[in-house]
Amino acid sequence: MRIPLLEGETCRETEGNAVVLVNRSFVRRYFSTMPPLGRHLVFGADTPFGLTGEIRGVVADAREQALNTEPMPAVYWCVSAPLPDPHYLVRTHGEPMALADTLRRAILQVEPTRSVFDLMPLEAHISDAFAEGRLRTMLLTMFALAAVSLACIGLYGTLTYLVTLRHREIGLRLAVGAMRSEIIRRYLAQGLGVALIGCACGLVMAIASTRLLSGMLFGVSSLDAKTFAGVIALVVSVAGCAAFVPAFRASRTDPMNVLREE
Repeated sequence: MRIPLLEGETCRETEGNAVVLVNRSFVRRYFSTMPPLGRHLVFGADTPFGLTGEIRGVVADAREQALNTEPMPAVYWCVSAPLPDPHYLVRTHGEPMALADTLRRAILQVEPTRSVFDLMPLEAHISDAFAEGRLRTMLLTMFALAAVSLACIGLYGTLTYLVTLRHREIGLRLAVGAMRSEIIRRYLAQGLGVALIGCACGLVMAIASTRLLSGMLFGVSSLDAKTFAGVIALVVSVAGCAAFVPAFRASRTDPMNVLREE
């Protein structure tokens, strides 16, 4: 599995007590104030193996349970003790499934009555294991996109209605010398102001609900600043585009038509 060795030596055949390796989390929990190498571990009577082992090496942490679960203290026993249903991991060069029949025949030569099943690449196995989490992520993404779309539609409609109500005011401002760019900036600032207020409220709610989402995250912190900044930038950009259209339409108002209406 290419878990890096941090201290000591790797597994090797020995006589007498078995050799064991422990991970960094195990050392932090049980040997925080003393060196772990040379220490002996003993399983209790209620454990599957009545083994004792001498710690000969310390390896890096690996996520044994799941990708979204923090590494737990782990012990790797350097003995051959297959369970009733052992799992074999084979590293290959090229397409893994091309060796499926070869592996099946090799295992059956050693144990003809052994049933060989569930041959698949490790990536496919991990993908199947996280299918539920991937579905939840897709649903949350769809809901988030729907929320952003509805917010932008509402902002566009509100600004369009506001421009319609102030049609005469905009025309009079242009007639007395107001610049069209000033009209655009005025209504664009109103739209972006609403978007920034919404982002501030959403940021507070997101920080308050990080514990609910922490179990679905991997490789990123629940308070990742880059993620929050990217989402805020996306919302402000989309809201700016939604606000620019009615602002630009307001700047195209013909002051002569407004004066004739007056």
